Amino acid sequence: MKNRANPWANNSIDRLLRVGLALLILMTAGSICEAAAMKIERVTSASGIEAWLVRDHSIPVVTLRFTFVGGASLDPSGKDGTAALAASLLDEGAGEYDTTAFHRRLDELAAEMSFSAGHDEFGGTLRMLKANSEGSAELLRVALAKPHFADEAVERIRAETLAALEKQARNPRSLSGRLWMVEAFERHPYGRNTVGSRTTVAAITRDDLVAFASRQLQRNTLVIGAVGDITPAELAPLLDRIFGDLPKGEGDPVLPEATPGDGGALLVKRSAVPQSAVTFGQAGLKRDDPDWYAALVLNEILGGGGFRGRLMKEIREKRGLAYGVSTGLVPYRHAGLILGSVATENGRVAESISLIRQEWQRMRDEGPTEDELRDAKVYLTGSFPLSLDSTRRIAGLLVRMQLDGLGIDYLDHRAELILGVTLDQARAVAHRLYDPARLSFAVVGDPAGLQPTRPAPEKLD
Repeated sequence: MKNRANPWANNSIDRLLRVGLALLILMTAGSICEAAAMKIERVTSASGIEAWLVRDHSIPVVTLRFTFVGGASLDPSGKDGTAALAASLLDEGAGEYDTTAFHRRLDELAAEMSFSAGHDEFGGTLRMLKANSEGSAELLRVALAKPHFADEAVERIRAETLAALEKQARNPRSLSGRLWMVEAFERHPYGRNTVGSRTTVAAITRDDLVAFASRQLQRNTLVIGAVGDITPAELAPLLDRIFGDLPKGEGDPVLPEATPGDGGALLVKRSAVPQSAVTFGQAGLKRDDPDWYAALVLNEILGGGGFRGRLMKEIREKRGLAYGVSTGLVPYRHAGLILGSVATENGRVAESISLIRQEWQRMRDEGPTEDELRDAKVYLTGSFPLSLDSTRRIAGLLVRMQLDGLGIDYLDHRAELILGVTLDQARAVAHRLYDPARLSFAVVGDPAGLQPTRPAPEKLD
């Protein structure tokens, strides 16, 4: 939402770190190409705060990624967007620093700090020079423990949020995604926009923000990943320094399980644009489902990017109906989805939707071929290390592994879990998972020849 100048830009430290990171990627390419080569260490502070650490002493940089379970799902009723607004305000003044002083101090430390809120999580990232780790840690400490939520900052960030929501309301792709989620989840928190609506954001008060931070920023739901030039003995006291002032809390937030409504709905929201944006999907699997790895392989076969997936071959390569079409598995903590998107000129939207349904049915009836299964497994195992091209992404992976309960040795086994998916297993899971009768579509545009199952809501607020 915010658009500030990068404090790393146009200085010698920036150039040093960019060159160093590039060299790091090159030097570690061989070991990262085998992701299991990364040694993950469990670090526990004196007060019991735990983090997973990957050490790399190639350049003097440390990245911390931290997450608190909860996020926008904990927004108060009628105050959707509270978590997102709070995340945007944590670096707008805290402790002894007002907004200007806070960012001046960030610049002096040559540190990067950011916060974000999703449906299930609220967290942030701190990237710092090792030499400045004490000062950077102190700044993060006060941001979490003593945020100001000053009236001027609240109103300024609220105005930025409302402007972004106005822009989102004119974006067909954003609208189709929102329409699909509202249809799928109705009154469950997953059906809400994490950023909120123009009505709910306008209703959020400073007291709401203070109360949200108080119940969200608790150590019992805290998960941390650390990567870079730091040892366990150095990291442990830093964890206490940053997070030790936070209340311990009493347990994970309670949220009901969600069953996406996937009854094959077709919703159309008319808009005078030359190309319709389409979001489509159905219920999928949660991350702890025993069929997860088979589903991951199947998704790559059906909706993989590039020209790998069946949908890309049928819709773009053979017919030129769209520039791209893809699907992905979306595992929330309390629901799972298979979600995809495509954009097609209005006169051919019906054709694209028909092809998607046909490929959904073909996957259900026939499953993958032996060649497709082999190629997908090779791609998923071979491309994975390429995603670990920065300390930020590795730290994010460490957090994700903990949240998903994958175990500290997960990287030692990930490849074999994927390569172990058999053709019979893949076909059985395809039949279980894919069902064109449950496949729902949300279209924003002016498509020809489409008959919606019911009217789309006029407003998504």
